[in-house]
Formats: sequence, structure tokens, C-alpha cells
Amino acid sequence: MKLDLAKIKFDDAGLVPVVVQDALTAEVLMTAWADAAALRLTEERGELVFWSRSRSCLWHKGETSGNKMRLREMRIDCDGDTLLALVDPAGPACHTGRRSCFHRTLFGEGGAGEPTFLGRLFRYLSVRKNDSPDESYTARLLSSGLSRVAQKVGEEGVETALACATRDKDGFRREAADLLYHLLVACIASGVSLSDVLSELASRHKEKKK
Repeated sequence: MKLDLAKIKFDDAGLVPVVVQDALTAEVLMTAWADAAALRLTEERGELVFWSRSRSCLWHKGETSGNKMRLREMRIDCDGDTLLALVDPAGPACHTGRRSCFHRTLFGEGGAGEPTFLGRLFRYLSVRKNDSPDESYTARLLSSGLSRVAQKVGEEGVETALACATRDKDGFRREAADLLYHLLVACIASGVSLSDVLSELASRHKEKKK
């Protein structure tokens, strides 16, 4: 789908806010501003380009740091005055080195973003697979072969089912966590991304709604 600037309601300065979200983990990474030229360059390069209000110039995110953001999808809100960019980040979004600019809690309970952890864990494990098997259980398990990975998924699945059947809530919590971890490792071993699995699940949900 081509960029249609006519759908965007730019402000008096010719800018529109862009909320940036990790396409895999659903974390909100940052917000920035873009003008028409920045959006055209974003479409052309497939990477986020913004307008820097402090420097009054175009800003290719990550051009200096290397932490570029590959655009997967650009969405627009119902009023047409805010954009949502779904991206694959090459590194931290924040200049502090944090994964997200929103790493500080102003008020409320911390940990409310834990639903994004599964995607973050998958991304972490995808890196850990290249570590030494002597230092990483993930690397050691993957190096043992697909059959061993499959065996662990089966073992954890049975233990999770038993905890469920016996109404052992604490046990189920622990075993379900083990199962999810080993499922992610199995995804890596099988060459299937978590996004692929979630897309399959989403497609079934859409079919059910028809």
C-alpha cells in the first residue's frame, strides 16, 4: 500500500506525531515527529525518518548509532492526526541505551508491561543461541539437536498438563513458564519466528469472526 499524505492531518507546523511500537513485542519504544518529506523518505528507505524539532532538520533514526528501525507497517488513527509505526528495531530506541524511551514509571504499579515479555524473550534467545554452550543453557539445548528440543517440549507439556489436572496453581505457573520457554527455543530450532506463530493464531481468530 502506497503512502497517502492526503489522509494525514498535519499541524500548523506541517508535522504529525509518530508513536513507534516494536512489531514483535508490542512495546511502545518512542514518539517523534515527522513532516511530509520525512514520511516520503521513510517509505522509500523502509526505515524511520523523522523531523527533529530541536535541530530543525530531517533525522534518520539510527543513522549515527546504528540503531535503525525497519518499518513493518504504518497506521493512522481515527482522526488522522497521529501515526503508529510498527518496527523491527536494530537496537535500543532510547539515547540512554534503554530498549524503550518509556522506561521510567511516573505513577502506578511497575511491571504492567509484562505482557510484552514473551516477544522480548524470543528476541533475547535468538541472540543467546550463538553463545557458548558451556555458558548458556539455550545454546546448549539448541546444540543438542532438534530431537532433544522436541523432547523437552514434550516433557514440559506433560508436566504442565499434570499440574493443570491436579489443580496445582503454583505448579502450573512454573510448568507453564517452562513450557513457554521451551516452545520459544523450539521455534528457533525449527526456523519459525514467534511472529509467524502469532500470525497463524491471528488468522484463525479472524476466520472465527467471519
